[in-house]
Amino acid sequence: MTWSHHQDRAGDVLSPERGVVGGLEVLPFGVLIFVVGSLLIANAWAVVDVKLATTAAAREAARSYVESDSAVHADVAAQRAATDAITSYGRNPAKLELHRESTGPFVRCSRVTYVASYEVPAIALPFGVGLGGPIEVRARHSEIVDPLRRGLPAEGSCGG
Repeated sequence: MTWSHHQDRAGDVLSPERGVVGGLEVLPFGVLIFVVGSLLIANAWAVVDVKLATTAAAREAARSYVESDSAVHADVAAQRAATDAITSYGRNPAKLELHRESTGPFVRCSRVTYVASYEVPAIALPFGVGLGGPIEVRARHSEIVDPLRRGLPAEGSCGG
């Protein structure tokens, strides 16, 4: 008498492959997926880092412009401040494009807006996952020339 609910089979022979785990060939594919994902994250972080750098460059350019003594020195000071800001982030200042949107006179209460742009090269990845061409990152910042500043004429929209 047997106490098992399994019936004995006379022809059962132990298979030599019993207990072998299959799928070892998938490990290289998993490593490749991990590497591609890591590169995508690194490229996304590069775009975020450049966004921070261009925001700082546009902000410092606008601030330097409104704090300058004259219109002649204002553009030079803005370009120098933007170059210093982008360099402090470890980026190449030659790749920075900076331009002033507003072309109004250099008077009290006038608004000046600077736009900074920088191209980030996209990483080419296998399987066509890459982002294509370079990614252009732009930042914009505007400031107003101090309404109580001495030595400059007032603009009509000073509000006071």
